[in-house]
Amino acid sequence: MVEELIIAGFGGQGVMVMGQLLSYAGLHEAKNVSWIPSYGPEMRGGTANCSVVISDERIGSPIVTEPMTAIVMNRPSLDRFEQAVRPGGLLIYNDSLIDREPQRTDIRIIAVPAVEMARELGSDRVANMCVLGAYLGATGVVALESVAECLKEVLPERRHDLIPLNVEALARGAALAKP
Repeated sequence: MVEELIIAGFGGQGVMVMGQLLSYAGLHEAKNVSWIPSYGPEMRGGTANCSVVISDERIGSPIVTEPMTAIVMNRPSLDRFEQAVRPGGLLIYNDSLIDREPQRTDIRIIAVPAVEMARELGSDRVANMCVLGAYLGATGVVALESVAECLKEVLPERRHDLIPLNVEALARGAALAKP
């Protein structure tokens, strides 16, 4: 199994946290992983994306140009990465913030009302976890429990009080996307 994905959005949407969590969870499950962040000129509000590879085998290259999956959190990211997804791949998008539907017919598409789901849980800050949960539910590339365990390692200590809320957001997203 080799999973190559791109996660993209604006800085501040938790794009890098999603990539780090997947990488840590992959390591937790004794898989080979790579995570390459890419930032626009601004840290918050600018563009941000990361490439993640999770594999049972050695990773030949950490560069992802034709991902099997794209997770997009905003319209510019959808515009940029929709066509890059391999035929037969997966596109997960935050339809709370994206004002158009993807046009591809040769990939699986999952719309996640991430902001609304996060607000139902009591915090906009977990919208990214709703989307990440949908990815985990759709692919099973790593276990949701592995990602939940890695929250302590990825989130700063001052945010550890939000771990139960993040776990609930992951679970809700996963339930939305299970086949």
